[in-house]
Amino acid sequence: MRKTVLMMTLLFNIFHVNAQDGTEYRMELGAGIGMVSYEGDFNGNILKNMQPAASIIWRYNFNPYMGLKAMGSYGKLKGSSANVNTYYPLLGQPSYKFNNSLVDIGLVYEYNFWPYGTGRDYRGAQKLTPFVFGGLGTSYVSNGNENMFTTNIPLGLGVKYKIGDRTNLGVEWAMHFSLSDKLDGKKDPYTVSSSGIFKNTDCYSMLQVTLTYSFMAKCRTCHNEYE
Repeated sequence: MRKTVLMMTLLFNIFHVNAQDGTEYRMELGAGIGMVSYEGDFNGNILKNMQPAASIIWRYNFNPYMGLKAMGSYGKLKGSSANVNTYYPLLGQPSYKFNNSLVDIGLVYEYNFWPYGTGRDYRGAQKLTPFVFGGLGTSYVSNGNENMFTTNIPLGLGVKYKIGDRTNLGVEWAMHFSLSDKLDGKKDPYTVSSSGIFKNTDCYSMLQVTLTYSFMAKCRTCHNEYE
């Protein structure tokens, strides 16, 4: 009986140590690929005119629930007045078309619905978790002849999965609400004046798959130095 108790105690201690022997990492660096879609006067469907996009990602994890993410993305915004059943007095015929370059740089706050990790680095952590995010970004749009710079507010959601101790796979979608009505190169084609911070402004959505690598291990004993 004593041997059985000792064996069970030993197994419990081994399991307890292994359950907490993982390393938490503060930072992640990686990239993403996906599609970007213009939303504005010349397109009312987020699935129309989707164009390839690519991103560079940096993330700082405060804890298994919260993080800060910086992202730089490049893609194209494409559309045409032929895509909508609206008459624009100033455009006339033929239909107006555009294919503009987009550079987006943003900083967002992320919140995970469940604690994210391997399960060995943080008790109760899950390898798979949905998350939401929001923040502030900048948009630079160019058609070769004219350049436009504006602010945007990205809001989105996603799912992330830890495929390895340091490797993270994610899928996310975000809508970027800009403060400009000239992402398509035309301001107020309806010739109707409007007011309001987001009224009659253009925006774009971005869907992408991301892959990041974790680094900068969190110090486990730093808090003990002051005890």
